[in-house]
Amino acid sequence: MTDHTQSPLLLRAEGLKLRFGGIIAADGINLSLHEGEHLAIIGPNGAGKTTFLNICTGYLRPQAGSVAFEGREITARPPRDITRLGIARAFQIPQLFVEHTVLENMLLAAAVRERHWNPLRALGAIPQRREMEDLLDLVGCADVRDRAASELPEGKRKLVDIAIALALKPRVMLMDEPTSGVASADKFEVMETLVNALRRAGVSSVFVEHDMEMVSRYATRVAVWAQGIIQMTGKPDVVLNDADVIRNVIGG
Repeated sequence: MTDHTQSPLLLRAEGLKLRFGGIIAADGINLSLHEGEHLAIIGPNGAGKTTFLNICTGYLRPQAGSVAFEGREITARPPRDITRLGIARAFQIPQLFVEHTVLENMLLAAAVRERHWNPLRALGAIPQRREMEDLLDLVGCADVRDRAASELPEGKRKLVDIAIALALKPRVMLMDEPTSGVASADKFEVMETLVNALRRAGVSSVFVEHDMEMVSRYATRVAVWAQGIIQMTGKPDVVLNDADVIRNVIGG
């Protein structure tokens, strides 16, 4: 597996601290992402994994510490600014306009990106139509472009959500359990399509995941998050076979 630690540094969190009452979500977190990496964050429920994604995307502000993207501090910036800098977010529940078609969802994303949205302008007049169609093809969703988002199975919704995030031309994608809610039989196909799309688009990623087989197959590096601290980082084959990780995180 390729070692990306010599690649350009994209995202760096230093000394992050955040607690909610008596719950410590982050206690001096230091974590980085390099270009070309797909970093999986694993750990028990309530450990602070999703909190980290929320800090990096501006939805939460840490009580101490900082986050930098391409060397620029982003800790205090609002989510919209962080997205425009090049960090996209995909959520557990896809953020789609279910009453619109898949292609219309993509065109809305293009309009937001280009800042030329006008509610009186027909979506069909948006000049990025071909680009959005190509993104749907990239994630294997060209066949559903004219269907209402409400009609899609969960796997397709997830992939369309990723296509919408890619429409913003990010350098980093943050994902919270990217295959949650997807039928077991479809999970690996969805994740394979998703990761291949990210690689072809040159987008690095951080993803929170509970399925260790997903982590083993698709992560280039793994961070173990528990009780607000990073207990271990390393390549999947090393981390997932560590005795403490098996006992305290994976189980069995």
